[in-house]
Amino acid sequence: MKRLKGLRVLAPVVLLVSIAPLIAVLVLAVTGAAAAKAHLAGLATVNAAAAPTKYGDKPECDDASLLCTEVDDPLSAFSYYVGHDEPANLFYSSTPGSGNRMRYELTLPTDPPPTPVPGRSYNFMLRATFWFGVAMCDTQSYPEQVSTCAPDSDSNITSLAQHPGTAFTELQFYPPGYVKQFTGFSCDAVTYCAALTIDSLSEDPIAGKLLNHNCQKQILGGVEYVNFAYVTKSGVPQGPPGPKSFQFVGSGDPGPDVLYMQPGDHITVTMHDTDHGLRVELHDNDTGQSGSMTASASNGFAQIKYEPNGSGCTEIPYDFHPEYSTSSPRTTVPWAAHTYNVAFSDELGHFDFCASNLSVQPGVCHGLEGMPGDTEKADVDDTFCFPASASTLIRVDGCLGTNAPGFDGQSYQGVWPDGDVAMHPTPVRFSSPLTGANYDVNYDSSAFETDLPRIEAADLGGNCNRSTGAGCTKPPPTDDGVPATFYPFFSTTSSPCRWIFGNDVPGLTSNDFGKIDQYGALFKSTYLAFGGGGATVSRYNNFQNALGTNPCPS
Repeated sequence: MKRLKGLRVLAPVVLLVSIAPLIAVLVLAVTGAAAAKAHLAGLATVNAAAAPTKYGDKPECDDASLLCTEVDDPLSAFSYYVGHDEPANLFYSSTPGSGNRMRYELTLPTDPPPTPVPGRSYNFMLRATFWFGVAMCDTQSYPEQVSTCAPDSDSNITSLAQHPGTAFTELQFYPPGYVKQFTGFSCDAVTYCAALTIDSLSEDPIAGKLLNHNCQKQILGGVEYVNFAYVTKSGVPQGPPGPKSFQFVGSGDPGPDVLYMQPGDHITVTMHDTDHGLRVELHDNDTGQSGSMTASASNGFAQIKYEPNGSGCTEIPYDFHPEYSTSSPRTTVPWAAHTYNVAFSDELGHFDFCASNLSVQPGVCHGLEGMPGDTEKADVDDTFCFPASASTLIRVDGCLGTNAPGFDGQSYQGVWPDGDVAMHPTPVRFSSPLTGANYDVNYDSSAFETDLPRIEAADLGGNCNRSTGAGCTKPPPTDDGVPATFYPFFSTTSSPCRWIFGNDVPGLTSNDFGKIDQYGALFKSTYLAFGGGGATVSRYNNFQNALGTNPCPS
C-alpha cells in the first residue's frame, strides 16, 4: 500500500465526541485493524476530559498526519511517496520588502444549506485548507551547509550547495462543518479558523543524511518538522507550537482564544517581519475582531538541532524571519516541489464519500467510494474514514486520505463554485498582495503553478517521467487511466479585481485564463542530489505559466 501525505489524523484522543468508533479510527491509523478491534472490544465510552494533555511520539508528515509542504525528493526523506495536490498562484516583485511584507484582502467562502443531498458539496469536501505562504530562514533546516541566514535579504540567493537553511510558512485557513481538529480539519461546526504553520526539512542532501530517527519520532512532522499555532485574539499561542513541545490538547485543540471567522466575512490578511519573527495579523472587517501570531522564541517557536548521528533531540527557541527581501523565481525553497515564495495555494484531494458501515468498521472504506450516482470500489487512498456521527455539522460518511493517485475525490468533480449557491459553495476570493511601507505597492507579476507531475510520477505508481516529462499530463489521470472529470483553476473578477479559485461563476468571473490550460507547460527545476556530494539533478515537478504581468492589481 502506498503511503500518502496531506492529512491531519493526529492524536489518540477525541475532542469532539466520546464514542468508541472514533477511538478505533485513531488506533487504526497508528497500530492497524487488529489493535483497533481489540480496543473497541474493551471500550464502551471515552471521557475526553480525562485524556492526558501530552503524548509521547508525535505523528510525522510521512504518517499522513499533517498538512505539510511537499518535498521534491520524498523517497530520500521518507522512503516512499509523501505529497498532495496544491495548485498555486505565485506573486513576484522587485520592490525591497516584497519578500517579507504583504497584505491581502480575503473573502471567506460560504456553504450551501447543511442538509446533504446528492450533488451538494461543501468547502471541506473540496479542500483541506487554503493558505498564504512565504519562505523563511531556519539555520537548522536543509541543506545544513551554513550556520547563518540573514533575514529579509536577497544575499540568501546563492548556489544550492551554499544555500542558507530554509523553511516555509503557510498561513492556513480551515473550512468548517466536518470532523474537528486535530482529528480532521475543521475547527468548528460553522466558523473558520486559521493557523501559522512553519515546515522545515532536517536533511543534508550533500552527505545524504537525515535527522536521527529517535528524534524524528519525538517531534511534530518528523524529518519535515512543523511549528504550529492557531491565530488567537490575544496573539498568545494556546500551547507550545514547537515541534517537540507541541501538545495535542492545548496546542492542537482550538479553544476560546482562537479567532473564529464567519463564512462570507471580509478579512484583511497582513504578514510582515518584526524584530522577533514573522507576524501574521487577521482583521475581520465584518465583526471588528482581530487576531495575530508572531513566530518568535518567546511564543515557543523553535528549531530542532540537526543531529544526524546518535539519538539526541534538542529543541532550540528561535525567531523565524522571512528569508528574502524580494519575491522572484530565484527566491525559492530549495527542497520544495513547488517553486514558491510569496504565494496563495488551495490544498486539494482529500475528502471522498464512502458507502460503508463506518460506525461498525471505521478507519478504512471497505465499500464504494464516490458521489452518489458515481461510485466505484474503494481503493488504497480511501483511508482515515469517519462515520457521519463524527462530524460537527454535515452528516456524511467520508474519508480524508489523499485522493492521489486516483484523482477521484470531490476536488476532481464539477461541484466547485459555479453560482448555484443552493448546491455548491461560493468561491474563495482574495486580492493580489500589496507591499511597501504603507501596503500600497502592487506586485509586478504572477504565475500559475501546479505540482501535478510530482504527484503523477512513477514513485506513486504513475506514468510521469520527471526527467523527460513523458507521461505527465493535465488534467491528471484517474485510476482508470482516463482524465479526471474536472480540475479547478484560478480566475479574476472585476470592480474591484479579485482572484477566485474553482470554476467559472456567472456574473463574477471576468477572465479564466483558459481554465486548466492556464497552468502552462512543464517546468523543470534543479535540486541537490541526495548523497551526491553537491551534484545536482533537474526534474519536472510542476506545470507553470509565468504571466509576466499582474492581471489583477489591487
